Amino acid sequence: MTEKEYKKLVDIALSRCFLTEEDYPVKGLAEAMRYSLLAGGKRIRPMLVLEFCRISGGDPEAALPVACAIEMLHTYSLIHDDLPCMDNDSLRRGMPTNHVVYGECTATLAGDALQAEAFGAILRSELPADRRARCAMHLANAVGLDGMCGGQFLDMLGEGKTLSASELDEINSRKTGALLTAACLMGVAAAGGSEEQEEAASRYGAALGAAFQIRDDMLDVLSTEAELGKPIGSDREEQKNTYMALYGAEKCVELIDRLTAAAKTALQEAFQGTSLLCSLADSLARRRS
Repeated sequence: MTEKEYKKLVDIALSRCFLTEEDYPVKGLAEAMRYSLLAGGKRIRPMLVLEFCRISGGDPEAALPVACAIEMLHTYSLIHDDLPCMDNDSLRRGMPTNHVVYGECTATLAGDALQAEAFGAILRSELPADRRARCAMHLANAVGLDGMCGGQFLDMLGEGKTLSASELDEINSRKTGALLTAACLMGVAAAGGSEEQEEAASRYGAALGAAFQIRDDMLDVLSTEAELGKPIGSDREEQKNTYMALYGAEKCVELIDRLTAAAKTALQEAFQGTSLLCSLADSLARRRS
């Protein structure tokens, strides 16, 4: 499949999530969950799940619940990132953020429910039990204390301080890289792939995640609100440590190129037919939004 075909497949599957009858008692919460889940986005993480499943010898359509799960988890993280107690953003993907539309309490619960439903989607899928368990394990590892939540905590502690390159890498490997790496690992796990394939997928995901974060930091300075669909310059205003502040644009481009090459090299060691994943790495390295 192409990137567009994968995105369409995921978008259709997500549109069928959390549909409710008019008299459903918690219909308002489901609406808030769907609002952010269906607000757009590139669907990079679900695409990684499906394509890694394919190149590991599995059926991407059988892994669709897993792909939807990681997008639910990612959406929860965005809703919570935008809350007044966190980044206090009013715009996401060109639309008002969840708490602006539904209120802070409902937005918080929408994120909480999406996190729980992500694991439910995996565990209720028709994949063999051992594959479901492994997918859920990879996701849990990526988002808990040693993953995304831990990274957010370290990021918060670092505000107003000057961090070293290694400290910044530690934050972003958890905050951004962990979930992208999990997407790759979950794809291999959904297919019942080998340890060698998981190792290669992990290295691809880690390099992709590092490059993605550096590019994110660049765009917060160099892009526009219209292109990004969210406010720009917030990193500087909140005194956050970024790769742009640490290295400058030229060095950031060099690092992204090096990491992108490393991601593509990792694929060659355990997979065949990786042109889509190589193309994806290249396009993310030069994205404008």
